[in-house]
Parts: sequence; C-alpha cells; structure tokens
Amino acid sequence: MVKVAICGGSGYTGSELLRMLSQHPGVELTAVTSEKSAGKRVTDLFPHLVKFGGLVYEPMEKDRILQKADLFFMALPHAASQEAVNFFYQKGKRVVDLSADFRLSDPVVYEEWYKTSHHYPNTLKKAVYGLPELYRREIKKARLIANPGCYPTSAILALNPALKEGIIDPESIIVDSKSGATGAGRKADVMVSFCEVNEGFKAYGVGVHRHTPEIEQILSAIAGKAIMVDFTPHLVPMDRGIVTTAYARLTQKISTGKVIELYNKKYSKEPYVKVLEEGFYPNAKHVRGSNYCFIGIKVNERTNTLVMISTIDNLVKGASGQAIQNMNIMMGFQETTALEGLALCP
Repeated sequence: MVKVAICGGSGYTGSELLRMLSQHPGVELTAVTSEKSAGKRVTDLFPHLVKFGGLVYEPMEKDRILQKADLFFMALPHAASQEAVNFFYQKGKRVVDLSADFRLSDPVVYEEWYKTSHHYPNTLKKAVYGLPELYRREIKKARLIANPGCYPTSAILALNPALKEGIIDPESIIVDSKSGATGAGRKADVMVSFCEVNEGFKAYGVGVHRHTPEIEQILSAIAGKAIMVDFTPHLVPMDRGIVTTAYARLTQKISTGKVIELYNKKYSKEPYVKVLEEGFYPNAKHVRGSNYCFIGIKVNERTNTLVMISTIDNLVKGASGQAIQNMNIMMGFQETTALEGLALCP
C-alpha cells in the first residue's frame, strides 16, 4: 500500500485526484492540504466525494506531513510549487508535480514565459516529462515527474506520429485549441464567470500563451531540431474538455487511410489513445471524465495539408488522470489502475 498526499487539494485538479484515487486499491490517502480551506472537511467543498467525509484539509506544513506519505501530488499554482517540490524530492520522496514549474528544461525559458526565476535548477534537471506515450521508460525510473499541461498533451499526442515519421514539415505547424472553463482553475475570475463564458467563444493568450514553449520543447525533441509553432487557445462555453486541431504541410503524397495506419501502428499498445476510423472526428463529450485521448485524421489533398484533431478531458488526461497514470508507472502498479472509467456521455 502506497501512502499518498495531495498538496493543494481544494481545486479542480485536487478534487479529480481525490475522485479517482478513491478507486485505487493500492493507495492510502493520508493527507490533503489547502491553505484557504484548512480545517474544513473535503465534503464541505466537494459533497460528491463522500468516501472522504472524514478527511480534513490541513495547512501545508512540509516537515509535519513529510512522514505521512511516500508520494506527493503537487497541485499548487505555478511558481508556488517550486520550493515544496524541491523539499520533498530532496527528502527522498516521489513527487508528481501538476504545475508548470518543472516542465521546461531550460530555466531561462521558464523565466521568460512565467516571469519568475527558477530557484532549483539542479532539481529541475532530475525531472522527467510525464507523457507516458513518449517517456514511459524514463517515468518508470524517475522520482520527480513534471505532469504535462492540458493543451500540450492534446497537441503533442496529435502531432507525434506524423512528426516522428517525417511526413509533415515541422516549420509549418499550427495548433488551434479550445478548452472548457475549468482550464482556468477553481477561482473567482471575471473571465471565467458564467455570464462571460455562457454563449461566448473567444481566443485568448494569442501568441503568448505559457503552454507554447512546452509544446515546442517536446515537438523539437521529436523532430530532432528546434522548431516553433503558432499556438492559439480559445475559451468555449463548456465546463471541461479540450479539442485541438493541428495543421501542417505534408512532405509527401499520402492518403488519409495511410496516415491513420501510421497512427494506429504508433499507438496500438497505448491504453488511452484511440485513433478513429476515416471520416470520424473527436467530440469532447466522448472523453468527458475519462483518461482517453481520441484522435481523428484528415488529409486535405487540395492544399496538401494534414489535419490532426484530438480531444481530451483537461482535468483527467490533461491533469489528474495523467498524474495517476504516471504514479502507477513509477510505483509498479498496472498502468490503468483507477483509470478504467469510460466517458460520462451524454
């Protein structure tokens, strides 16, 4: 039995970690922290988490909770996670960090995009990017996992096979994504208030979104050279889910069917990537509440463009579900444990 703590357990990712871990037979949840909600029961914030009715949020006093767990899920805000992750890692604990603080391997790039310094470059070097479909072998040996962002997960999984096989021009990639409002976190913010989101649809962070360097870092590793992408996210009036449409020029004449064959070959052993048949395209409803990524493919022969469409639940495969998938790999559990649930559709 692995003892697990969740630091920052009062947000959407924290609540999803609690929901899914409630089904994990190999995990004992020993602590959950929240500064604002310290002293409250989990069910005071999330009545649906009835299994944890006796669990109380506590302040994140690191020395006090250190011995309570073998593995720490860090669901803290960006920048706020650095010090705590470093503390638990240096004390020999396993850590899965859901913030962006250990995703970018270059601290200079991190500072440029997040407008704050990275104070633990030596620990940063030890972090493994937690996308199992690309780095399962490294994850298995790691003690510190940088859990990927939601937009990067959807974009990278959509582009990976085509880029790896060299059938697209890496200089031509455009990534266009749409996300539900939970992507902004559980906070009071006019931008994601009901009246702003309902019946609306808008782009934001155009050309400056912080997930851009994360997407570029991993795609560059796949391509074997530095590349840049045009990435534009949009906010759509739904609670959760991401649909990403990526475009790139083809480097050869190839049919939609052949590209789908390539994708199926690449992802045939992946438990959470489903490549759709020709003529079918992903719908965010079909992955809602699940750890799946659905991918649809179309070759636009008229423009010699490959169109790659993916959808994930931003709170599951884009955050908490992927974090548990990483934990399972690290701790030697069956990778699908506690993640077998299908989508909540309709």
